[in-house]
Amino acid sequence: MPNKKTAKTSAKAPAKSAAKPSKTVTKPAAPKAPVKTVAGKPAAKPVAAAPRVEEPKKPLTQRQGFKTNEFVVYPAHGVGQILAIEEQEIAGARLELFVINFIKDKMTLRVPTAKVANVGMRKLSDPSLVKRALETLKGRARIKRTMWSRRAQEYEAKINSGDIVAIAEVVRDLFRSESQPEQSYSERQLYEAALDRLSREIAVVQHVTETEAVKEIEANLAKSPRRGAKADADAGADASADDSDDGDGDDSVSADEAA
Repeated sequence: MPNKKTAKTSAKAPAKSAAKPSKTVTKPAAPKAPVKTVAGKPAAKPVAAAPRVEEPKKPLTQRQGFKTNEFVVYPAHGVGQILAIEEQEIAGARLELFVINFIKDKMTLRVPTAKVANVGMRKLSDPSLVKRALETLKGRARIKRTMWSRRAQEYEAKINSGDIVAIAEVVRDLFRSESQPEQSYSERQLYEAALDRLSREIAVVQHVTETEAVKEIEANLAKSPRRGAKADADAGADASADDSDDGDGDDSVSADEAA
């Protein structure tokens, strides 16, 4: 009997000892968990860096098809030529700019490519649109029976709109032949500004000189029906009266706009 007890105790002893090494085997398996978390951290970095690579490509889609050495129309200054497309860093942000040269005005302008649509910059008019503008010159002048200050503001808006047909309308309305009364100073200024914008674009589109373009414009104006002498005299009187009292006219215009 004592032998059986000793045998049982001896059998239990190795079982316990066998259980102990099993515990030591499971312990080294625990450090595998932190290895997974460490491996997961560097994997997140390239995912965050991916959009940074795409950001510089965004301005390239905002060129609206404009290219270097191309002639364009900038509404506030007329026809200019893109000399280059450059990048500048302003306040930590990189901007892509069109470098536009206006030869006649001896001026260089830098326009962000992202703001091209906002400023109204456009490509040169098609030959068909130029033909339409020339046909507009042959029409009858349309003079509104309003104060000159109001009409002058409307003419300026048309000149700076960049619309070649609208500019042609200003040239048509302010043109005076030799047999008609002379223009006032302000009328002459607006007429010359509109004529300059129109002749520049026609010259570039038709590949002729500005002098030749002006002659073509004047030839089409000569075909327009003459206005009545009374209408010309009234228009000239209104313009001269407003020239001597521009302040009152401008105030009335600003008051109307505010209303």
